[in-house]
Amino acid sequence: MFEVSEATVLAGVLWTALGLYGLSTGWWLVEATLFARRWEDDGERRWGAEDVQVRILTVDAREVVQGTIDAVPEAVDDVHVVAERPMEVEGATVHVVPESFDCEATNKGRAVEWARRTVPCDREYVLYLDEDTLMTRFDGLPDADVVQFTELPLFTGPRLAYLCEVFRVGYQFEQRGFHRLTYPLYAWGGGIAVRRRVEEAVTWDARTITEDTNFVWRAARDGGLSYRLVDGRFRNQAPPSLRSMFRQRRRWMSGSITDGGLLPVRYRPLYFTRVVVWALSPLVPLLAACAYLLPRPIPGLGPFTAATAALLGVLFVHMALGARTYEKHPLAACAYLLLTPLAVSLHAVGALWGTLRPVEEFEVTEKVTLDEIEEVHPELEEGEIEAHDGRGSLFEELAD
Repeated sequence: MFEVSEATVLAGVLWTALGLYGLSTGWWLVEATLFARRWEDDGERRWGAEDVQVRILTVDAREVVQGTIDAVPEAVDDVHVVAERPMEVEGATVHVVPESFDCEATNKGRAVEWARRTVPCDREYVLYLDEDTLMTRFDGLPDADVVQFTELPLFTGPRLAYLCEVFRVGYQFEQRGFHRLTYPLYAWGGGIAVRRRVEEAVTWDARTITEDTNFVWRAARDGGLSYRLVDGRFRNQAPPSLRSMFRQRRRWMSGSITDGGLLPVRYRPLYFTRVVVWALSPLVPLLAACAYLLPRPIPGLGPFTAATAALLGVLFVHMALGARTYEKHPLAACAYLLLTPLAVSLHAVGALWGTLRPVEEFEVTEKVTLDEIEEVHPELEEGEIEAHDGRGSLFEELAD
């Protein structure tokens, strides 16, 4: 009878894990290089501020919302707040979602669907913002069904959570290749403009906890979707604690798993490989290290080690791109690079949690006011927050 040694089994596990990791990493490289080639935010804007209605979504964070309203360019004169509870703000019309309203959508999606049905709109686009999204460098919209703005989270206090956001911003460079995909792999609802007639046709009335990505996937499935990415770097807030970040990532992962059935069959192996790799990414170097601790060497480990090193190197590329986007001082950027393994591990905690115990309810991430951000960044003068590059957040003495 054929006997399989423990070393052979372990080698099989290692190579399988490496294969999944390699597929995910290879696809990211294709998106960030080949698909993104000739991508550029060329400044062409067919639609101006007069063609846009802004809707800011919140539960009842009045002070946070007021800061978001104040950051909307004056040229955008149609601004609405969709809230769960009454509030008074300046510069926008407030609409309160009635408790009696019922639809298939839940949580944030329910509020967006109510607004779609109720809030009057005669503009070409509806631009959705989260309660903490500060519009920057807005100069109109290109002609597409969905226009996604990039994000640049502000440091709000917890340094490790902010570190993970810098890493995530670097990973999201792959968005530059999404316009070549029939199904963009994810969307950020904190800064997304939707053509009004497309919104009416697709609606937000679907049970999901990741309504932004769900909407984009259903729009693509129901008849094709034109998509453009604008490198506006809207400022939002990094999670206020590691626990909040873990819960946020858990929700993202849970939504990805639940809504994955919307993707066509050809997309699913790739997408779910990405999901698994995100949750288990810290295990690849751990498995490699364990292999070396065995009393007897595993045949063929040399090529495995080389391939692992190459794939892990891409994680440092993510962090380098994030540091470059934030315009970090070179010395601070080096410090961030050294902390890449920690960022990868923390970034994966919530994803693993969502894989093992998916959540079905939406939990709002706590936000802070602009005054509180200014307390964290005393060097900022009034009006400078949207231009802040985050250099006061981690290793401040190096950045200075």
